[in-house]
Amino acid sequence: MSRPKNDTFLRALLKEPTDYTPLWLMRQAGRYLPEYCETRKRAGNFLNLCKSPTMACEVTLQPLARYDLDAAILFSDILTVPDAMGLGLYFAEGEGPRFERPLREEWAINNLTAPDPHEHLGYVMDAVSEIRRALDNSVPLIGFSGSPYTLACYMVEGQGSSDFRHIKGMMYGRPDLLHKILSVTADAVTAYLNAQIDSGAQAVMIFDTWGGSLSNAAYQEFSLAYMQRIVAGLKREKDGQRIPSIVFTKNGGLWLEKIAAIGCDAVGLDWTIDIGEARRRVGDKVALQGNLDPNVLFAPPEVVAAEAKKVLDSFGRGNTGHVFNLGHGISQFTPPDSVTALVEAVHGHSRMLRT
Repeated sequence: MSRPKNDTFLRALLKEPTDYTPLWLMRQAGRYLPEYCETRKRAGNFLNLCKSPTMACEVTLQPLARYDLDAAILFSDILTVPDAMGLGLYFAEGEGPRFERPLREEWAINNLTAPDPHEHLGYVMDAVSEIRRALDNSVPLIGFSGSPYTLACYMVEGQGSSDFRHIKGMMYGRPDLLHKILSVTADAVTAYLNAQIDSGAQAVMIFDTWGGSLSNAAYQEFSLAYMQRIVAGLKREKDGQRIPSIVFTKNGGLWLEKIAAIGCDAVGLDWTIDIGEARRRVGDKVALQGNLDPNVLFAPPEVVAAEAKKVLDSFGRGNTGHVFNLGHGISQFTPPDSVTALVEAVHGHSRMLRT
């Protein structure tokens, strides 16, 4: 497996020198693009889109045709793993994901097993392989999964939650049951990410969307410890090439040093922390990914450019260790032209910072 023609993203993650700061966007293939909406309409619904390797490939490539991005990310959903565990994932129109059989009963939790990713999530591996072929080594492909705690939030609550009372009730009342869920899910995520690497993913990312809702002690016990276990179990190399890993906890700024110490190559940052401060706190231990507020993209193009430059200036000079991204997923209401302004500003200004 040779490195892609544009391997700037991989080099930045591995803290190797780059000519400019590479850029990709969380949720870059999504509803803000009219071409994505067309494909999704053809698919009939979101799950059909995820489960069709050909359509997943099509939407993965759409933002790359439109913008000069430095990486592709597999089009999928974090809830494919609990779906493969038999919880019955469905999407209620206008209400987001739901599970028919949330994990509340002790017997169901004790029966939980990690699915074989090739057998139960073969459509994801087929999509990874198809996307890699279609990319033709132009830019790297990122594979991903939700973190065990974030997946457990959906598995126990049965849907998105504003107060997490079911999972936190279990965490404080029956921590043994939650640890069982998290342990099985950590095994599942490790196998899932390794299968993506085997199928062609050149970097992998763990999305810990809900870890930031935990207390300090609970975060370390119920989220960070399981992500550390996954990182330790990941394939670090494929066909002679290093496979970097990124860990992102939304609202995780309190724990940057601890996240940086679990063995990942890069830490994702949301927009609530200054990236320069984050760089001083973690030193040279890891690369950093982030961290523009996605809502900046609703401003005029010159403001988008100015705000992007602020992030780059805050990170500072030096040509290693920064992947530019948003601090969370791009909004479906984002004007597509704002992304053009962002990409041009990041690539242009970061080149100037290297002179």
